[in-house]
Amino acid sequence: MGLILLALLLLLLAGPGLWFWGRSLATGRWRQSAGWFAGTAVLLLVATGTTYLVGSMAGTSLDPEESCHAVGQNYDRAYIREHFEEQTRWFPLRDACNADHDLVPVWVNPALVALPTLAVASLVYSARPALRHRQRTKKDTQ
Repeated sequence: MGLILLALLLLLLAGPGLWFWGRSLATGRWRQSAGWFAGTAVLLLVATGTTYLVGSMAGTSLDPEESCHAVGQNYDRAYIREHFEEQTRWFPLRDACNADHDLVPVWVNPALVALPTLAVASLVYSARPALRHRQRTKKDTQ
């Protein structure tokens, strides 16, 4: 229930940004807009944070053993103790029940690489339309 409320809150916060983003994408204004690329970078970073939250709260409850049993997996205490360092890292996210099952969805860790990479690329690319605009205004004033 809490995860659904969090998703709704993020949708309310990111909704207007997504609407403007999609609108400029449909009209073709994005090609000349440095702000569109910077806004896209911000949306991608919000998506990264949301993905990290989904991955870090992967279990159905705060009790890992209960979460594993809820998905029909056995909780292997010996395996968890042996691989405790893996479970507590910031990246890659892991919440293992045993050697064969992880509660963190498969798509989370690749998304945590792809989304920030795309955000940085979008932010770097935003300089191109900004420089073009600056050159045009410089020409017009001369």
